[in-house]
Amino acid sequence: MDTAHEVYCGLHVSKCEHHAAALNGAGEGVFDNHLPRDEARLRELFTGLQQHDRVLVIVDQPNTIGALPIAVAPDCGCTVAYLPGLAMRKAADLYPGKSRTDARNAFIIVGRPMPYRTR
Repeated sequence: MDTAHEVYCGLHVSKCEHHAAALNGAGEGVFDNHLPRDEARLRELFTGLQQHDRVLVIVDQPNTIGALPIAVAPDCGCTVAYLPGLAMRKAADLYPGKSRTDARNAFIIVGRPMPYRTR
C-alpha cells in the first residue's frame, strides 16, 4: 500500500477554535491559520488542500473536540492520524521557545520529523 502524501496538515484542536498548519512534501507552508469549529470551514480547508493531491491530517486530540475534524477529513478524501499527548510534549521540547500558542502547537504537530513523513 502506498502511503505517500503530498500535504501534511497539523490540526491543533481547542474549545473555541482550531489552528491548522499545512506543509507540502518539500516542507513549504501551504496553510497556517485559525479555523472556527465549523464543519463547512473544515471541509473548505480539506478540499482546498486536496488540490495538492493526497493529504494527511494529524490531530492532537481524537476525542470530544477533535471528533468533528476526524469525521470530516476522511469524508473529504484525507487520511487521518493522531499524535498522542506525550509525543506532542516531547516534540515541543525540540523547538526553541517555551510559549504555548495554537499556531506553534499546530506547526509542531505537522513540522516535526515522524515516521508518517514519507519524503
